[in-house]
Amino acid sequence: QVQLVESGGGLVQPGGSLRLSCALSGSFFSINDMGWYRQAPGKQRELVARITSGGITDYPDSVKGRFTISRDNAKNTVYLQMNSLKPEDTAVYYCDADVLTTLKYLYHYWGHGTQVTVSS
Repeated sequence: QVQLVESGGGLVQPGGSLRLSCALSGSFFSINDMGWYRQAPGKQRELVARITSGGITDYPDSVKGRFTISRDNAKNTVYLQMNSLKPEDTAVYYCDADVLTTLKYLYHYWGHGTQVTVSS
């Protein structure tokens, strides 16, 4: 059973920084793309950042230049460094991963989410 567990959320003042981590555990063959999404109250879940197994990244304009996604393949962990945080970044942040199972099936997994609140 594959699980993703996020950590690092919390309360931060505008202009501050947070670093989220998401560790993947369980039995699998390999991890393909990993990413971060967020969902604010009353809004749809939206992409925050994505990274391929080769390290190619993608960001929406709303976070480009402020957020950085990275991954440690040896630790099966993806990170999200968030700088210059704004109140509108407040949301529950979810990590996700496309995982190739030991039987070579491709499954998509979500983490349980971690709350990020940007407020003075």
